[in-house]
Amino acid sequence: MTVLPSLIEAMEHTPLVELSRVRDELCLDGRILAKLDYLLPGFSKKDRAARAIVEGARASGNLQPGQTVVELTSGNMGTGLAIVCGILGHPFVAVMSEGNSEERARMMRALGAEVVLVPQATGSRKGEVSGDDLALVEEEAQRLTQERSAYRADQFERAGNPEAHETGTAPEIWAQSEGKVTAFCDFMGSGGTLAGTTRFLEPKGVRCYAVEPDKPDHPIQGGGYSIANPTHLENVTLAGSVTVSGRDAAEGSRLLARHEGIFAGYSAGANLAAAIQLLSGVEQGGTVAIVMCDSGLKYLSTDLWD
Repeated sequence: MTVLPSLIEAMEHTPLVELSRVRDELCLDGRILAKLDYLLPGFSKKDRAARAIVEGARASGNLQPGQTVVELTSGNMGTGLAIVCGILGHPFVAVMSEGNSEERARMMRALGAEVVLVPQATGSRKGEVSGDDLALVEEEAQRLTQERSAYRADQFERAGNPEAHETGTAPEIWAQSEGKVTAFCDFMGSGGTLAGTTRFLEPKGVRCYAVEPDKPDHPIQGGGYSIANPTHLENVTLAGSVTVSGRDAAEGSRLLARHEGIFAGYSAGANLAAAIQLLSGVEQGGTVAIVMCDSGLKYLSTDLWD
């Protein structure tokens, strides 16, 4: 171990842990390996993409010294950007739906970000962010980008998002598992993690699956927006998709906490629920890798831990 020049350099190399206690509890045939990205500095996998997008924009000259950065976020990407921008000297404005948990907004503010909360669409429920809610946030993010002459991080479009996982997350999983992974699945948000990891693992014979909610109204924050044809997944070969319910995602999070000591959020629970489905079906006997996307600390105001 060496002394790092800043916290940005700590946004990589998380542990890979086998969930043998969950496997035994459910009598599953196979292995589940969990990539603990909730241990990154911003407590989520989005740190990787935040770092890659900002560093790439600075290197290309598209982001000038001291220029403001604006981004639409459910809170995780915003937290990563707040850390990176704060260290590198860029004011950061996070634009987020009021439907997201309050812990996320408070954490970003603590890290120096300006947080703009956008009211939810008519008929939306607190704690559930719909595609209509996301459209309102996108509209405000575009307005602020123009008003502040800012750089838009744009996690749904910037190549740095999937590249961070193609060059970081996936090679780490492959090396740590000693090439034993046979399948990978991830809950769909921007699609960056799934796309980048698939680009690296699929040519090695690993079958990769998208994880999606079973209905539009669900409590799994940070994804499941029913976005048609995500940019990052263009020309990416997936083995299929797995649908999970909000209830199954919550139970997955609770299984992780009770049996493995992993205090992660809804999307990590969704990934576990999907991995359980895969090992109970088409991937029986295999080794499924999943990502622990963010920390359970970001959901203390929700009903996840009631």
